[in-house]
Amino acid sequence: MTTTRIVPRLVSTLSFLALLGLPGFVPAADASPDSSSEQTEAVHGLAMHGEPRYPEGFSHFDYVNKDAPKGGALKMAVVANGFDSFNPFSVRGVAAAGISNYLYDTLLEYSADEPFSMYGLIAESVETPEDRSYVTFNLRPSARFQDGEPITAQDVKFSFEILTTKGHPFYRNYYADVSKVTVESPRRVRFDFQQSSNRELPLILGQMPILPAHYWADRDFDKNGLTPPMGSGAYRISDFEAGRSVVYERLEDYWAKDLAVRKGRFNFDEIRYDYYTDDTVALEAFKAGSFDFRLESSAKNWATAYTGDKFDNGTITKEAIEHHRPTGMQGFVFNTRKQVFSDPKVREALSYAFDFEWTNKNLFYGQYARTNSYFENSELASTGLPEGRELEILNQFRDQLSERVFTEPFEAPSTSGRHGLRQNLRTAMELLRSAGYEIRDGKMVHSETGKPLSFEILLFQKTFERVVLPFKNNLARLGIDVSVRLVDSNQYVQRVRQFDYDMITQAIGQSDSPGNEQREYWHSSTVDVNGSRNYAGVNDPVVDKLVRLVIQAPDREELVQRTRALDRVLLNGHYVVPHWHLAKDRVAYWSHLKHPEETPKNGTDLDNWWAEP
Repeated sequence: MTTTRIVPRLVSTLSFLALLGLPGFVPAADASPDSSSEQTEAVHGLAMHGEPRYPEGFSHFDYVNKDAPKGGALKMAVVANGFDSFNPFSVRGVAAAGISNYLYDTLLEYSADEPFSMYGLIAESVETPEDRSYVTFNLRPSARFQDGEPITAQDVKFSFEILTTKGHPFYRNYYADVSKVTVESPRRVRFDFQQSSNRELPLILGQMPILPAHYWADRDFDKNGLTPPMGSGAYRISDFEAGRSVVYERLEDYWAKDLAVRKGRFNFDEIRYDYYTDDTVALEAFKAGSFDFRLESSAKNWATAYTGDKFDNGTITKEAIEHHRPTGMQGFVFNTRKQVFSDPKVREALSYAFDFEWTNKNLFYGQYARTNSYFENSELASTGLPEGRELEILNQFRDQLSERVFTEPFEAPSTSGRHGLRQNLRTAMELLRSAGYEIRDGKMVHSETGKPLSFEILLFQKTFERVVLPFKNNLARLGIDVSVRLVDSNQYVQRVRQFDYDMITQAIGQSDSPGNEQREYWHSSTVDVNGSRNYAGVNDPVVDKLVRLVIQAPDREELVQRTRALDRVLLNGHYVVPHWHLAKDRVAYWSHLKHPEETPKNGTDLDNWWAEP
């Protein structure tokens, strides 16, 4: 499944690191379903494994205030170099913040207090057999686009086809196992699958945004522009200034406002995003009242900047809200497509030059813990040595894996205890020598070619230079020449989409129910697909097979064990120098904003908040 975020889920329109993936689907024409298909029961919701938590006829999610008042405004900031598109589904351009979440509804709605369950939104019910070889969605008669036109099965088919042929490559990868789409009636649409082992597919099809076929009939989907589009969601674009701000207005006649999955949500009459090119300026603007809510990513800011009378008297609230979602992996990502990083020994060596303990103490006020898993803060993370079912899975590939996978627990290099930076740099030097490098005239060069070991770290946030520069200095002690290039966010997006970098700092998000998205992170088929999220260029047949096993996991326990095996193999590939994580959302907000007492396991979601009258 796609990963959760602090504010609206589904496909991120804010991220500078695009959602991309794998080509490989050609939609089929309408056809009659196999008459021998298993009879299925229409249900109100689906769980990835087991039964959904909420029963048929439930009134609202437990983590919302069903009586939250409607009204007021929410003002937000985006730190970026603007936007040039209102199409969040295209690989081209940079879409405005919030557009995919506020303008477009999906077939099903995600529950934030379960590992992965979906409930009817546009679809009032779902049918899928035990083997999940197909799924049928029955649409609500009341579902409407914002011009009043009903949402039909033809719109669903149109959305699937245009997203997988003209949309972001992410969609082609995500829905690659769909073999046929059949419109069975105006309010009934069926998706057949190439295989019955992809149990997640009925749920992630429910995440698909539904676009109006009649609106796009005489418009060019590929053409980016700033004409406000039409959707079916709770808001429409009421105003914008190109590249600088966008305003969403809540629709009083929103068709889904009384549904259980919408009770207590989307409470603000107006939501406004203003763009800032500098985070320091944005922070001061927040404290001056220019916007209402801030998610703080800087430990230094959290420790030092949220002080003063407004915080003391309660005008602004500073709150660290605990969450239980996987924190994923943030780190320095090696682009293994580049020759300089093609050898895992080199990648491992460089990881010994990053001093997390010094960084955490001197830059982050001791707020973070070291990350040692791609699925950190969850039961999916590999720990210790493999055993039991995880070991059985890994043993299938033993002759293709390093013996260290089985004999050494993965632990990111540390400078605490008996370890120190000096010892770590000695270890790095030994690894580099074993990879064919040596020191000549103070420079690390390849023994045979004489080519210096040098590379560039690409950044778009100036504030991150204080993290990168100590790493650069430690690498210099090894004779490695590192340059740091700071570019604006738009240039950064384009370079990352084209894999035009040696090393980047990247957060690779994960959910509590990994599945089809793992293809675009790690599968060899995405290595050369511009815009894919295979940032490291992972190209390993064992990883390919483990990704498929994760997608095909028949139950929760098997998913956990297969994911741990994948995690362990990725860690031993040394594709990333792991950074750190925090199992809390650090937020600050003006006192007129309120949130429910119960926070779901996935953490803060502003769509559940409201403004005090």
